[in-house]
Amino acid sequence: MINRRKPDWLKVKLPQNNLSAVSKHQLHTICVSGLCPNRSECWGCGTATFMICGDLCTRSCKFCNVKTGRPAPLDPKEPENVADSVNSLHLKHAVITSVDRDDLPDLGASHWVAVIKAIKAKNSATTMEVLIPDFQGRKELIRLILEAHPEVVSHNLETVRRLSKSVRSRATYEVSLEVVRQIADYGIVAKSGIMLGLGETRDEIIETMDDLREAGCSVMTVGQYLQPSKANIAVVEYVHPEIFAEYQQIAKEKGFAHVESAPLVRSSYHAERHVKKNESRI
Repeated sequence: MINRRKPDWLKVKLPQNNLSAVSKHQLHTICVSGLCPNRSECWGCGTATFMICGDLCTRSCKFCNVKTGRPAPLDPKEPENVADSVNSLHLKHAVITSVDRDDLPDLGASHWVAVIKAIKAKNSATTMEVLIPDFQGRKELIRLILEAHPEVVSHNLETVRRLSKSVRSRATYEVSLEVVRQIADYGIVAKSGIMLGLGETRDEIIETMDDLREAGCSVMTVGQYLQPSKANIAVVEYVHPEIFAEYQQIAKEKGFAHVESAPLVRSSYHAERHVKKNESRI
């Protein structure tokens, strides 16, 4: 039976924590912009997710809480400011993501590289995951990110093939799979994630796992879609935690090195564990 009423296991109080170093440098975190329910836990573990390239996205995916509009020019001070914030916060692991910048000639790729290099220069002991856009599938731009050598590179499929067109803006399932494949082929840990509760079937979820494994993906996250506002696409179903546990077991049996699967899991949840888990396999 489909359950559209928010169940008790999803009724969490959003934390009110504030990162002073982030505010000082006028930076953005997806922890706040995405209304992530896990941000207190992640910050307490020495992990934070920074959102670069501004806080206005050129796309309007129906599930996303990030604002859409005409972005301002890139801030040339942002790479150093992010690096300084990582240092001030004594982060063990930093996750970097961004809005889509389809307005820029290189879609923001060179800015991405500058941020990665600045973090590495000032935080040699900090590991890094980058959750990248699809860069319109332009392999030469994705390669720039890979050549900066973050420890983990993530790109989310977000949903199953059938629903991708109705849920995402401009991005396609096929292009995203090729992005994941390029990451894996380069030799860097490839990670991806999907949301449940959008109307997908069990067979489609398993098919998505197979597609990701075939592309070389070794880390997967599976979480519950939560409608951030009335303007976003509605939840079709709240999936029970036991079902998430089943999907975690299935994914592990398919060969994923690490799987996070639970209702409140988000892309960067326990991200620091993904580096450790894959280092042990090298």
